[in-house]
Amino acid sequence: MTTVTIYDKAMCCSTGVCGPQVDPVLPRFAADLDWLASQGHEVKRFNLSQNPTEFVANPMVQKMLAEAGVECLPLVIVDQQIVSRGEYPSRDNLAMWTGTPLKRPTSLPVTGGGGCCGDTGCC
Repeated sequence: MTTVTIYDKAMCCSTGVCGPQVDPVLPRFAADLDWLASQGHEVKRFNLSQNPTEFVANPMVQKMLAEAGVECLPLVIVDQQIVSRGEYPSRDNLAMWTGTPLKRPTSLPVTGGGGCCGDTGCC
């Protein structure tokens, strides 16, 4: 099992998907982290405004903040190694860093025989 830890900039809530102006990247990233956890990985996420002691407790994070300031956030750490800084990575990157296969559909789903579309087979 891989541990993925995210150190976010100060946000109004733990995921940043609240408030009047939600960055569209944040809901996607939250969904990607949920997916990663569903694949058996440990996911930890810390927000500077809500979890400042977590930032202080990690020497790597302290060093990055001292060198680059809050512009280095978000920091993504996989098994104690910084793999991304300053941007939210894609699901493809998260999968690559954790060795998780991406299951892509090989064909479009076909229904029929009383499936979700009924007996007609068209939706």
